Amino acid sequence: MAGAGAGPDDAKRAEMILARFHTEALTRVRFAISPMFEMIRSVRTLHDPAGAALHLPWVEQAAPLVGDLDLTPLVALQSAPVYNPDFVNPPPSGPLVEFEDELAVMVATPARQIAAEVRYAYGDAPLPAVLEPFVESPRKAIEGLAELMREYWQRSLAAHWPRVRSLLEHDVLYRSRQIADGGTARLFCDLDPSVSWSDGVLTIECGECESDLDLDERGLLLVPSAFVWPIVTILTLEPWQPTLAYPARGIGMLWSPEEPSAPDALERLVGRTRATLLSALDSPRSTTELAGTLGMTAGGVSQHLTVLRDAGLVCGRRVARSVLYLRSAEGDALLDASHTPEALDERATDAAALASGASAAVRG
Repeated sequence: MAGAGAGPDDAKRAEMILARFHTEALTRVRFAISPMFEMIRSVRTLHDPAGAALHLPWVEQAAPLVGDLDLTPLVALQSAPVYNPDFVNPPPSGPLVEFEDELAVMVATPARQIAAEVRYAYGDAPLPAVLEPFVESPRKAIEGLAELMREYWQRSLAAHWPRVRSLLEHDVLYRSRQIADGGTARLFCDLDPSVSWSDGVLTIECGECESDLDLDERGLLLVPSAFVWPIVTILTLEPWQPTLAYPARGIGMLWSPEEPSAPDALERLVGRTRATLLSALDSPRSTTELAGTLGMTAGGVSQHLTVLRDAGLVCGRRVARSVLYLRSAEGDALLDASHTPEALDERATDAAALASGASAAVRG
């Protein structure tokens, strides 16, 4: 996978790749979220935290937890001079896959392909000793790599995955709305500063790019990422589907979320728990994320959300296997009216009307 560089040397080598869309390719642009990709990129972040300062809070937590793991194979697979082998993070087959499913796809990569990708990645440069097993005994090497990745995931990222996944889901929702509002042009013009769109051609600034790409019936897979920041990367080599990974929106707040504080007046009206939930839903969130943020059980969150939804104060939308909740216009109006007791008193009648009888419903 080729990627844009963050340092001065990469800037000197910066090139562009042109992805030309055929008519059918435009109908096959899709999104996917990949825990495997986040894991692979997080290793690079851990190895060079100065290049990804936004993730320093995570680095400080994760480094002691994985200090006894030998991550040199993963680092070497991402430090090749020509290209980073793609078998370690194959494009996800669905919109939201599980880590173990992606790991199984990696392990199933044909031995010949594993060896070929590793040789190609280093070109004429000497192959690091730690990667020689991937050429000499690919099957055994890939199985050992899978065990290393599984242990690293469990120690460093599994507990954080609900938060990261929620960030990525929010990005996919935002991009989907862009497509609905302005089509593909609107989507690509706002994807990343290094990406631009004109007359059916996607221009991607990247260091050490592969050749230009003609997108056919395979289309293009877009993968929002937390750990790819601050660059974009693109996968172009067959047999993999062409894939563009880009920084998701809102990464700056990923590791320092503030627990929402509900106005006192709203707490008196609907109760503290439902007031806090309503305040938290300024952006789409799943029950799992809300439970983790607010220190509640997922079942308890679900019960309160059902009441708020029945009252017309929140709405839900399914994304892959998750349902994301967001305040409705009525919920926004009720929250706006309750920032001070005086405001609530003055606007109680209007707020109650907008909420369609919400006050009576949420007290139950």
